[in-house]
Amino acid sequence: MISEAVRHFWKARSRQHKNQGAASGVKDSGNRSAVTGGKHLDGFINFFFHLIRESGIPDANIFTRATTLPGYFRPTKDWDLVVIVDERLLASIEFKAHVGPSFGNNFNNRVEEALGNSLDLLTAYREGKFKLSSKPWLGWLMLLEEDERSTSPVKVSEPHFEVFAEFKEKSYAQRYEIFCERLVRERLYDSACLILTNKKDGMKGKFVEPSAELSSTVFATSLCAHASAFAKLR
Repeated sequence: MISEAVRHFWKARSRQHKNQGAASGVKDSGNRSAVTGGKHLDGFINFFFHLIRESGIPDANIFTRATTLPGYFRPTKDWDLVVIVDERLLASIEFKAHVGPSFGNNFNNRVEEALGNSLDLLTAYREGKFKLSSKPWLGWLMLLEEDERSTSPVKVSEPHFEVFAEFKEKSYAQRYEIFCERLVRERLYDSACLILTNKKDGMKGKFVEPSAELSSTVFATSLCAHASAFAKLR
């Protein structure tokens, strides 16, 4: 369940922050020690691994380690979960987390990364890199820390041109919501998911989904429908 994945995320972060540097006596500054150990999003990866398997795709075709795929603008990119059946790329998913205290620059980095990854893979697909196959299913999931700094309105800089009205006086959480909706509507990803959670409630598996369109249920249903349809056609 997603609640278990959320709980795992916060527990892994706390454990890594505590253990990082135990041997050397040197910790990374700020919150970096909670992410440099990896594994904090494994709960989500495992959840969707089992969903895909239950949709009729064998374990051997679902990859969580050997996930390197060729790109068009760069040689390769490592995804978080990749499904390859009969030498065809069936699905590829990225799982991301954004925890404070820095939300401004990191938000822009996440946006640029998500856009670039989609363009890179879909262009490689267009150029026939993944053999004769239907378009792969692409998914992007973001877990955002629910914090005063991520949920309070943020001013925008307009030194030369006015920004789109929908971005004015919006929080980073709302910016992520707009971004995720547009990823799907512009067909850059087949589905996107936005989850908000804080450490206190997250330790209990609690989370919020600000948009029904971007819920984990919609995300999982879309993925499973794609996997199940392919499994039946084999």
